[in-house]
Amino acid sequence: MAGLSSRNGSDFGGPGEEEESIISTRGIEAFGRKVTTTAGHLLMPLATGDPSSSTHYQTAMSDLHKQLRRPNLQRSVFSFAKTTPTDLVRSKLSTSEIQYRALTYLPDELLANIPEDENTYSLFQGFQATMPENSADSKRHRRRISRGRKLLEDDKSESETPPNIGKLKREKNSLNHQLEMMGIRKNMASSEIHEIDNKIANLNSMRKIVLERLAGLEQEEALLEHDIMDVENRLEDAQEQLDNAEAFALAAKEEEDLDKPDDSAMDASFMSESIYEKLPSANSTPTRPKRHKTIRRKSMPILHEHFEPGSMIREIQAHNDNITALDFDVPFGTMVTSALDDTVRVWDMSAGRCIGLLEGHTASVRTLQVEDNILATGSMDATIRLWDLSKAHYEPQDNRINKGVDEDEDPLAFGNPEDVEFEPPMGSMADCPLFTLEAHVDEVTALHFRGDTLISGSADKTLRQWDLEKGRCVQTLDVMWAAAQASATMGSSEGGWRQTGRLPDASADFVGAVQVFDAALACGTADGMVRLWDLRSGQVHRSLVGHTGPVTCLQFDDVHLVTGSADRSIRIWDLRTGAIHDAYAYDSPITSMMFDNRRIVSAAGEDVVKVYDKLEGRHWDCGSGVTAEEESRTPAIVERVRIKDGYLTEGRRDGKVGIWTS
Repeated sequence: MAGLSSRNGSDFGGPGEEEESIISTRGIEAFGRKVTTTAGHLLMPLATGDPSSSTHYQTAMSDLHKQLRRPNLQRSVFSFAKTTPTDLVRSKLSTSEIQYRALTYLPDELLANIPEDENTYSLFQGFQATMPENSADSKRHRRRISRGRKLLEDDKSESETPPNIGKLKREKNSLNHQLEMMGIRKNMASSEIHEIDNKIANLNSMRKIVLERLAGLEQEEALLEHDIMDVENRLEDAQEQLDNAEAFALAAKEEEDLDKPDDSAMDASFMSESIYEKLPSANSTPTRPKRHKTIRRKSMPILHEHFEPGSMIREIQAHNDNITALDFDVPFGTMVTSALDDTVRVWDMSAGRCIGLLEGHTASVRTLQVEDNILATGSMDATIRLWDLSKAHYEPQDNRINKGVDEDEDPLAFGNPEDVEFEPPMGSMADCPLFTLEAHVDEVTALHFRGDTLISGSADKTLRQWDLEKGRCVQTLDVMWAAAQASATMGSSEGGWRQTGRLPDASADFVGAVQVFDAALACGTADGMVRLWDLRSGQVHRSLVGHTGPVTCLQFDDVHLVTGSADRSIRIWDLRTGAIHDAYAYDSPITSMMFDNRRIVSAAGEDVVKVYDKLEGRHWDCGSGVTAEEESRTPAIVERVRIKDGYLTEGRRDGKVGIWTS
């Protein structure tokens, strides 16, 4: 028993191992075995009545008491007694297993509301169908093997070999299984397509939300720029008044200094002179001439770049008669239109509303150009007028706030043709006129300005160069004289005035289009010639021959010059060589044309705008006429087109103006 007691004592281990051995399952089992063995040794001598064996009981109990007196063992037993069965089970689980069980737990509410599965096939069937198959080569090889096997089996059947029914059944089952898997794959592909469609619909909804946010930001940006421009104008006016006051004070002081030596004579004759003669005269007061100021926008709208080409942004009933000219500064900016109803209207394209009417011309405006805030108009009354559109009394806030527009209105500014026409306030453009240029003796049919130089072409068969800083004509170019000079100098008809191959058109303008850049001037006339002038010498240095009808429009950049003519063609010229680079024919005369960095747009006597994409090399139509047959309507013919940065405007014969993305 002594050995047993010592063995029992050694099994309990040292003090550092007492808590671990008791709490662990193996320690509990060992402790139970030891208690059973000890009880057997102790109780068996007592049952037999052998008094000599009682010493073992006393020794064992003394050893047990010694072990139980240890504090660590007492704390372990006490904590074990307080541990619940749940904590005992949880202590045997790892942290990851507890987290997994917590995440995979589903409450009864979710289990009761499981959505119905629309899939025809089970999850296992889908998994089985997605198992990787053999490559395409192996499939073709299998087909060849199956065909060869069929031939061999046919040979065997012919050689009186009985068919193997079991093998045929297995092959049939295999083919049926493959067919079933094929149906499952088709169903899965269809489900993926529906899922992709749903994602696309969600993305389109998100895209529309972001577009509305972008439109709102651009509207706020336009309001801020309007406020900045207003503050800058007031600051400029205040500075001008201050400078005028200082100049007036300086002039008065100089006048007073000059009059000081004659004080006695002045005193003697003061009563005989009028007080008005003592005031500084208008000639003696220095005044700075008022000069037009160009105001450039600090930011450019980009909303139209995110629409599909050919999308209509707005349609405006601008006039009640044929549109004769239109132009705008920037996308969603300011547009100016003129028509045969003898009116010139200024429009806020972002809101689709008329800012005001420009009054001053006594006849219809035939041509106009908008550059930043400066507008030039040429009229049938033989005059050219310049306007400063930044001086218009127009508050963009009136579009949404003062007119009771809901805040939830779509900010994309897509127009509704049934909207009530907005009448501009009276006198809103009263401060816009700058000055009038008068020198032509017949209607002005073409003009173009850049910087302080303006070129105008008239039915009086002259071109005039104007200095906008001084407001006067500095050079007159006689087209007929230049044509005669070229004919006499070259000894041939090339460069001279020539009759076109078509019958003369009384409605064709003598000067159809002009464009100026520094000292270079391009001019297209009714004889189908495009003449390139040098404004420094006033001479024609090159004539481009090719059109057989009057030139109605032109535009050039660094390398190419594009011209449109009544001969129903658009020609692209290489300015370096003077040769034709490319040409496009249409069904009707070209009345208007313009290009940007990617597209050439033209009005060719149809109810659509002809668009040529230079990058993709394709022609396509844009305008109301594209869907006219589907909507059972007949839009009017397009007469004028303008494009800038993919933002297209077109004016029609019925007075409507369409705004599109191209």
